Amino acid sequence: MVCYSLDPENPTKSCKSRGSNLRVHFKNTRETAQAFKGVHIQKATKYLTDVTLKKQCVPFWRYNGVCVQAKQWGWTQGRWPKKSAEFLLHMLKYTEKSNAELNGLDVDSLVIEHIQVNKSPKMCHRTYRAHGRINPYMSSPFSQKKKISQKKLKKQKLMARE
Repeated sequence: MVCYSLDPENPTKSCKSRGSNLRVHFKNTRETAQAFKGVHIQKATKYLTDVTLKKQCVPFWRYNGVCVQAKQWGWTQGRWPKKSAEFLLHMLKYTEKSNAELNGLDVDSLVIEHIQVNKSPKMCHRTYRAHGRINPYMSSPFSQKKKISQKKLKKQKLMARE
């Protein structure tokens, strides 16, 4: 049974998805996911495609050691994690196509309400060194859970009042 950290307010107007032990760097993916949390799904897909094309950067707030200068978000450190953006874009499109359309949600009014990136167990393989030594060669995969909800846009709210 999958346990989510946050349950949706209205389960009929939301959908969830998750991925486990994905082979992408955890720290880059965490910062990329935080950049589009609470954003409309179309803006998030455009942002992630811009990150892969290096048009927009991802601000690195927490894991920012030895990070380059990028002042787009009013923050001094940022990167362009291409592989993390491609994985998150793929997961976002999967959530939009399969879960949202199967539940009968309006795809144009979906908002990413919650996204969570967790560390997964490290995977170990070997690297062979000089003089017959062997050292571990660790990777840091991640697991992610996201919740997307259908919300009314401001234009729809104004039209509903009239």
